[in-house]
Amino acid sequence: MKLEQIYTGCLAHAAYYLESKGEAAIFDPLREVFPYIERAEKAGAKIKYVFETHFHADFVSGHLDLAAKTGATIVYGPTAKPGFEALVANDEQTFTVGGVTVKALHTPGHTLESTCYLIFDEEGKEHGIITGDTLFIGDVGRPDLAQHVVADLTAEKLARMLYHSLHHKIMPLPDDLIVYPNHGAGSACGKKMSKETTDTLGNQKATNYALNTNLTEDEFVIQLLTGLTTPPRYFPENVLMNIQGYSSLDQVLHRGQKAYDAKTFEIVAHETKAVILDSRPASEFAKGFIPNSINIGLEGSFGTWVGELLHYIQQPILIVAENEDKVKETIIRLSRVGYDHAIGYLKGGIRSWILSGNELDYVERLPAKQLESYIMSYNPILVDVRRKSEYDSEHVLGAVSIPLQTIFSHLAEFPKEIPFVLYCAGGYRSMMAASILKSKGFENFVDVIEGFGGIKQTHLPKSKYTCSTTLL
Repeated sequence: MKLEQIYTGCLAHAAYYLESKGEAAIFDPLREVFPYIERAEKAGAKIKYVFETHFHADFVSGHLDLAAKTGATIVYGPTAKPGFEALVANDEQTFTVGGVTVKALHTPGHTLESTCYLIFDEEGKEHGIITGDTLFIGDVGRPDLAQHVVADLTAEKLARMLYHSLHHKIMPLPDDLIVYPNHGAGSACGKKMSKETTDTLGNQKATNYALNTNLTEDEFVIQLLTGLTTPPRYFPENVLMNIQGYSSLDQVLHRGQKAYDAKTFEIVAHETKAVILDSRPASEFAKGFIPNSINIGLEGSFGTWVGELLHYIQQPILIVAENEDKVKETIIRLSRVGYDHAIGYLKGGIRSWILSGNELDYVERLPAKQLESYIMSYNPILVDVRRKSEYDSEHVLGAVSIPLQTIFSHLAEFPKEIPFVLYCAGGYRSMMAASILKSKGFENFVDVIEGFGGIKQTHLPKSKYTCSTTLL
């Protein structure tokens, strides 16, 4: 038996590849399915099943394309009502993949249909459990997402379901069972997830706050619901796409890989009111970019920030990237979070824009070591665009907190005349903020290249460090 975790850091997402005796199954696949197909083909295995632990909110799963390309059966747990052909399993129904047995365990709580898959090896021994968003390493799935799609499924109602799922379905299982979750640290589907992406169930029973047997149901609910933040705005849209279906990635790529010269690019942008999305690194974007374009660099949590900052999921998007390979990567990573309406890209990249005689815009940046002298000269306002929990943990004294994900509702708080300084943790998010502010007419600011990581090495007064444990 081969059970392999396929981890994608920018989404903090884990898919799983299970293979035994010429058959394979994929659990919670990403939108681009070729790597799974290629993996199975190299092993001489046929993909028999696509198992889904639930209708995901933070990404669009690849179940439809994978089933269409391989003939695999899509499997969901009890109560699921997909808008396409799929097998809705009964609680404790078993499936065979080669010599391996997969048992569906209905574990409602994160969502109503949430289901874990218990894996028995070829000798019939319980090996591991693929837990989806029911159980993470150090945490459990937040129960407040489903109510954004079905109002009756309140956070408290699902939290109580989760308590019983954990206590009656998960915790009685053997301690040496390996836990394989759907996400790790950085995902918005929980609040205290570990950077580790697997663990034994026994260690989780000993260390995970949510598996504390001394907690009553009411205490569990209070702990689970305390510290939850507003989920990213694109989550409900992704849930509906996963339930109802979506265009194939092949179609999305075909539409998005249409090349435009600089003149045509400008015309199309004007006629379609497309967002010009520049996916180059912050350092390259700052040197020169198309006016009014938005920078979300591929080097970071690209999909999550697209979902946070582009509010209309069907928004037409025109792409500026470093090269054609990066164009394709941008389209794929947009599609992972349901942004399927890329309509083309700038052929030749920013260089072609320059050669066509078009103007560029710029962002002024300075190294952290120069910030002290800059403050003495200009007395600027410091704006910290990190998450509130990061700011509360430690910040420059006197800095104003305006988290990046809230920037559109706080534009009035940025001064038009007084100079100000933007910083985040390392320069990635502050450049996104800078591009948005530039598009709104702000010119009177600079960006700190190394962010707070560099500022910490200076003598600027900072608040006392406080450990943070939530994603506020």
